[in-house]
Amino acid sequence: MNTNYYLLDYFNGSPLIIQVAWMISGLFILILLPLILYLKYLRSHLRKKERITAEYESKYETLLIRYLYSGDEEQEISPEQQVIIDELKDSLTDLFKRKILIAVLLKLKNEVSGEIDESIQKLYFQTGLINYTLSQLKHKKWYIIAKVIRELKQFKVKEAHDEVIVHINHPRREVRKEMQLYMVNLFYFEGLNFLDILETQLSEWDQIQLLEVLQRLENQNISNIKSWLGSSNDSVVIFSLKLAKTYNQFEAKEELIHLLYHINKKIRLESIQVLSYLNASEAKEILKINIEQRSPEEQIAFFKMMENLYETSDELFLMQYIHYTIFEIKVSSLKILKILNTEKFNLLKLESSDPQFLKIVNFIENN
Repeated sequence: MNTNYYLLDYFNGSPLIIQVAWMISGLFILILLPLILYLKYLRSHLRKKERITAEYESKYETLLIRYLYSGDEEQEISPEQQVIIDELKDSLTDLFKRKILIAVLLKLKNEVSGEIDESIQKLYFQTGLINYTLSQLKHKKWYIIAKVIRELKQFKVKEAHDEVIVHINHPRREVRKEMQLYMVNLFYFEGLNFLDILETQLSEWDQIQLLEVLQRLENQNISNIKSWLGSSNDSVVIFSLKLAKTYNQFEAKEELIHLLYHINKKIRLESIQVLSYLNASEAKEILKINIEQRSPEEQIAFFKMMENLYETSDELFLMQYIHYTIFEIKVSSLKILKILNTEKFNLLKLESSDPQFLKIVNFIENN
C-alpha cells in the first residue's frame, strides 16, 4: 500500500513532461497487450489450419489415387469408384474442404497426362464440383469470377462457353483476361470469335499472352481475320495485324491496304509494316502517291518497305529523297540507289560538297 502511495506521490511530484511520458508508456502497454494476445491466437489458429489442411490433402490424395486405380473397363464407374465419389460429394458443402479438394485435383492434373488426366476431369463432373463452380460465375466480387473462369480453363470445361463469354466486356480487366485465355486455350483459333463483340480495349499484354497461347497450339487452322481488320475497336484491329503477320495472311491483302487510310496513325503504321512483310508491292505504289502527307513514322516505315520491294522504275522517285531532311529516309534512298544504279550512286561523291552527305555515302558504299 505504501508502495502505491509512494509511486503516486512520485508521479504527482514529477515534472509535466515526465508525467506525459509515463501516460504515453501506459497507453502503449494497453494497446500492445491485446495485440500480442491476438497475434498469439492468430499464430495458433494458422498452425491449426495448416495441420487440418495437410490432413485433408493427404486424405483426398489417397482417395484420388484409389479412384484412379480402381477403374473397371467394363463399367464407366466401378462400385469402388462410386463409393469414393459419394464420399467426396459429402465434402463439397463445406467451402474449406471444397477448396482443398480442388487444389489437390489441380495439383494432380498438372503432374499427369493422357487417360489419368481425363479421369480427373471426369471426376470433377461426377462429384458435382462443376455445379458449385458455375454457380459462382454470377458472383458480385470480380476476383471470384476471375478465379472461377481460370478454374474452368484448367479443368477444360468447354461446356461453360456460354456462361463465360457473357463476361467479355466485364469492367475489370482481370476478368476479361481470364475469359480470353479460357476461350483460346479451349477453343483455339475459333475461340477468337469473341473479338467480334469485344467493346473494351485489348491491352498490349493481353495480345502478347493470346499470341503466345496460339503459337503453342498444334492446331494452326487460323480463322478468317478479315472482319476483325475492319473492327471499330482499334485494339482488335492492331491484334489482327499481329495475326496477319504471324500467320502470313496474304489473302487479307485488300483489307490491309484499306487500313493505310485508317484514322489511327498506329494502325496505319503497323499496316505498312505488315504489308512490307507480306511483300505487297501494290501497297508501295499506293503509298508513293501521298507519302509526303503522311507522318514521319509512316514515311520511314514506307522507305523500309522500299528496301524490300524496290524496282528499277523506282529510281527516279528515290532521287527526290537522297537529300531528304529525315535521316532514315535519306539512308534508305541511298541504299536502294546503290543497288539500282551503282554508277549514279558513285557520281554523288563528285556532285556534292556537303560533308555530312558525303559521310553517309561513304558509309553506305563500304557496307
